[in-house]
Amino acid sequence: MLAFALLTQIFWNRADLPKVTENSACLLSTPLHLGAMPTLWNTQSSRRNFIESGVLTTVLMGIPGAQAQEESSFHLALLSDTHIPADRSNEYRGFRPWENLKRVIPEVLAVEPESALINGDAARLTGEVEDYQELKKLLEPIAAHCPVSIGLGNHDHRDNFQQVMQPATENKAAIEDKHVVVMEHPSVRIVQLDSLLYVDKVAGLLGQDQRAWLEQFLKQADDRPIVFFVHHTLGEGDGDLLDTDRFFQILKPHRQVKAIFYGHSHVYEYGFREGKHLINLPAVGYNFSDAQPVGWLDARFHRKGVDLTLHATGGNKADDGRTTSLKWG
Repeated sequence: MLAFALLTQIFWNRADLPKVTENSACLLSTPLHLGAMPTLWNTQSSRRNFIESGVLTTVLMGIPGAQAQEESSFHLALLSDTHIPADRSNEYRGFRPWENLKRVIPEVLAVEPESALINGDAARLTGEVEDYQELKKLLEPIAAHCPVSIGLGNHDHRDNFQQVMQPATENKAAIEDKHVVVMEHPSVRIVQLDSLLYVDKVAGLLGQDQRAWLEQFLKQADDRPIVFFVHHTLGEGDGDLLDTDRFFQILKPHRQVKAIFYGHSHVYEYGFREGKHLINLPAVGYNFSDAQPVGWLDARFHRKGVDLTLHATGGNKADDGRTTSLKWG
């Protein structure tokens, strides 16, 4: 059997993008259909091109048999806090977020990831329609190459996001007003959660419904490593994820949960809590401190860990090109 990436998601794109079925080697997992999710967006218009591009490149070039479990990797471009404004000249602390993402696009394309992920705060401040229109235009070159998953942060706006990105809603939502993406690969399961509580208010919350879904998801999980993405920081402050402790209580019994990636603070750092690696993603849009880089991570997930290479495009570039390798315990 070939290694494949299983994506639980709904595509937003042109109407001619074909529905994904079992015959296309990319499966929709019925128990995890959550309705209007943020998409893995890809602009390929034919089934053949779709299967041969993006995340499914590994499908057709997969490693046969049991070797796939040990040798395959999942290659992702990890971005966070892009803060794209409607006004391309918008500036903060000497940074122009629109220009920063424009600069990052060819870097991402050069490494040829299987998928790209934005971990919240995709829009500038209040998630205006025009912000998302600019974001969509900027992402077109990446979306032509591979799927793009966009999560929501406190500077995003669900309705405006949906209006511009037009996510499909053919499945009944199991988590009302929340967007969750699950990517499955022989080496790792990637879960992008939704911590947006109020637009342009600092704090975040998973909420009762999403936590209940998470408990059921983990009960059904196999022994593959699971990695979570959530926008908000995992502290005890008023501007952090307000149900952080409850989140960790849910994760505690499940040894296959290996890491949590988050953004929000515009800080690049690594930590460890209760057996889980914590990775604070750098911001693409701007930093809050001159000591911090502005940029993104090139990530290669495998069965035993992940290799993360920093691409610093601004701010502190001292660690530009440095790879940090994390081993799963």
